[in-house]
Amino acid sequence: MIKPEQPNITLGFIPLTDSAPLIIAKELGFFEQWGLNVTLQKQNSWATLRDKLHAGVLDAAQMLAPMPIASALGLGAPPANVITPLVLSLNGNAITLSEGLLQEILKENEINSVTLPMAAYLLQKVVEKRKRKGEAKLKFATVFPYSCHYYQLRDWLKAVKVDFDDVEMLVVPPVSMVECLKNGDIDGFCVGGPWNAKAVRAGIGMTALTSFDIWQDSPEKVLGLLEEFHKKHPNTVLALCAALKQACAWLESVPNRFEAARLLCNEEYLHAELDVIAPSLLGSCLTHQSLPPRSIPSYNQFSVSNNGCINQPELVRGEWLIKHMVSAGQIPPHVTIPLDLIAKVFRPDIYQQMRLLIEDQGVQFYRRSG
Repeated sequence: MIKPEQPNITLGFIPLTDSAPLIIAKELGFFEQWGLNVTLQKQNSWATLRDKLHAGVLDAAQMLAPMPIASALGLGAPPANVITPLVLSLNGNAITLSEGLLQEILKENEINSVTLPMAAYLLQKVVEKRKRKGEAKLKFATVFPYSCHYYQLRDWLKAVKVDFDDVEMLVVPPVSMVECLKNGDIDGFCVGGPWNAKAVRAGIGMTALTSFDIWQDSPEKVLGLLEEFHKKHPNTVLALCAALKQACAWLESVPNRFEAARLLCNEEYLHAELDVIAPSLLGSCLTHQSLPPRSIPSYNQFSVSNNGCINQPELVRGEWLIKHMVSAGQIPPHVTIPLDLIAKVFRPDIYQQMRLLIEDQGVQFYRRSG
């Protein structure tokens, strides 16, 4: 077993269902197995998490897949050499609309119900009606400007040519989404679990579609850390990746996922009810209090998908994310994207070192609960 240069690690996370690999690695002793003493530090917003990582307050963090690229380009903050050696999850987001907006959609389209996943053209009629009558624009919230949530919401609306000048896009921390929807501050949001299910359980929203309905098997969360930290502590990073890889593999078992949901409920983690955390982990999407849930087997993926293992950060995925950032107008014309940017940020070489290390150690990767 390798010896980490720095065994004491502070690892940042946002209270979301797909923070499960970090919490499982801590609770089941995978970090300890690799010689690490990890402190999980919960953050309220992605901007705060980013700033603390850049400043070295956090040694590493769960990050949105586009965030390391945004950090490298200096988008939204001074540039920082953030790298990702591990993909933690795919999919996991959903778009939830307020009960008031749902009723408006039914009225404008002269229908009694909607078919799920909901097509954006039904929303288009509301946008056009509000513009025609000079009414307030619809307000949609995402968790961070440089997020798959933002690009997924854009792609859904863009499919029916909704003019983005006719809607308002806001940034709201995940934990505040349900309260903002309840108070009428926003008309809908795109966020990860458990917050969509919480809105449905509270009777204040309908989950219209999941991110899997828009993009199938797209990277969602990654492990992020500064390149300088990796240079100083390469064994620490390998140990961190190995422990998280074990946790991701452990989460493939359905019984294990239910156990994970119970752990995530705890106050120091998500501080939410089991009945809003468990559904997505078990492949179920709560839709509305008056409707049955939808079966989405790939709602949360942590280790494998239909295309095989998901944890290696593929360069093609990074290039794909940059295209969405450009399409969204987030990279100013004067900013030059270095040809080797993605190769510097997405680090499959570190992942492969970790994989060989695990094979060499003969570590059992997959264990069932009970």
